[in-house]
Amino acid sequence: MYHFISRLMEGSSPAASVMVSIAFMLFFGFLFTRVAKLLKLPNVTAYIIAGVVLGPYCLSVIPTRVIEGMDFLSDIALAFIAFSAAEFFRFDVLKKNGAKVFIITIFEALLASVFVFIALFYVLGLDFSFSIVLAALASATAPASTLMTIRQTGARGDFVDTLLQVVALDDVVGLMAYSIAISAALASMSGSFSLSSLAQPIIVNIAVLVLGCLFGFLLKLLLAKRSTDNRLIVLIAMLFTFCGICALLGVSPLLGCMSMGTVYINFAKDERLFKQLNYFSPPILLLFFVRSGLSFNLGALFSMSSSVGAVSLLAVGFTYFLVRIFGKYAGAFLGSAIVKKKAEVRNYLGLALVPQAGVAIGLAAIGARTLAGEAGEALETIILASSVLYELIGPASAKLALYLSHSYDEKKDAAEIVFEPAPSDNGLGLLIDRVMRIQDEIPHPCRTMTDEEAFTEAAEQYLAFAGRRRSGARYR
Repeated sequence: MYHFISRLMEGSSPAASVMVSIAFMLFFGFLFTRVAKLLKLPNVTAYIIAGVVLGPYCLSVIPTRVIEGMDFLSDIALAFIAFSAAEFFRFDVLKKNGAKVFIITIFEALLASVFVFIALFYVLGLDFSFSIVLAALASATAPASTLMTIRQTGARGDFVDTLLQVVALDDVVGLMAYSIAISAALASMSGSFSLSSLAQPIIVNIAVLVLGCLFGFLLKLLLAKRSTDNRLIVLIAMLFTFCGICALLGVSPLLGCMSMGTVYINFAKDERLFKQLNYFSPPILLLFFVRSGLSFNLGALFSMSSSVGAVSLLAVGFTYFLVRIFGKYAGAFLGSAIVKKKAEVRNYLGLALVPQAGVAIGLAAIGARTLAGEAGEALETIILASSVLYELIGPASAKLALYLSHSYDEKKDAAEIVFEPAPSDNGLGLLIDRVMRIQDEIPHPCRTMTDEEAFTEAAEQYLAFAGRRRSGARYR
């Protein structure tokens, strides 16, 4: 049956093949989440597996020309995730707590990259360009599993405060590391390595950052007194425009979209726009992860790539998986020790930084497009495979970290936890209060959230709490 569908898709018109392919991707992505729910697996894993099943290495239902034509989804998905995450980048929070958190983030992000690079380049003897790009991707962290675990356990305290701030800033550091790494890789491949080649990505990202700020101010002006539907239309148009400009410049839109969202939330004080976007984004992000699975060459894991080195990708992926965890733990430990955090934070923060999914997969797709050929395919294959494993162990490691740091009482039922708002009126206080509040109906503890679900829940709870504060009500 699937051979007939495959031949029919290949012989159909471009418009028909694209529409049917998107329908298959949406339907199979949803269908596999039902199976994943029974097996207690995260949705991201289900999306990737759905793509593998539909792709050329299994049923081959989706035509190759459609897969290649949907390459832009990585940029769009990164833009949505980045703009949504910017809701928590409040100036008053960064001014008050930014220094210590920034030091911890620098150490946990960059030490993971350094350890992975040493293991790949010096120990396994892999190609320099491949090693440095894969090492840069090691710095990125996925916050969704951690946020869900915090809410389920009702954890609170200095450990939780530090963890939430670190995961908010982590991907910014990761993007800067990736930008420098990809430029160094291209310079190495071309043979013209110089200081200017390393300075160029920093200058370009600063320019993108400034451009994102300008877009944020423009977005504030355009959305003034707009109706609900028109506000979403204008926002999507702005994000697509910004992604187009970044594509022309050959840079990632992540940092610019973060700065756009940061400027908007700080000057417009409009949380509802983020809630609207998070209701719109799930199908887009589903297509992105399924499309990533379509490019996942499972057979490549058991082979060697001459453009990477004389080591199987399975060995490379296993090394990356373990060394990144060690680097995250060591970096979080060292950074916390430098800023004199308590032993509970210093000893267990690294365990909660294990998950890796959306941002890393998006950057890997862009990196694969830049490196091209076997090296690009190997890069994306390793990140996809390791992301599945990280999403499987992420919730468990985060819960273990919360328990060992005494951030929650395992014997106390989460529904019995009394919620009292923090005295702080700044964005961080509201964020912590929002995460701490236990809902009437606690979801199954094994269920994890995708990035868009985590941000949607955050926006909803933030709005509910802010409204009660304005009316003078208090939780007891």
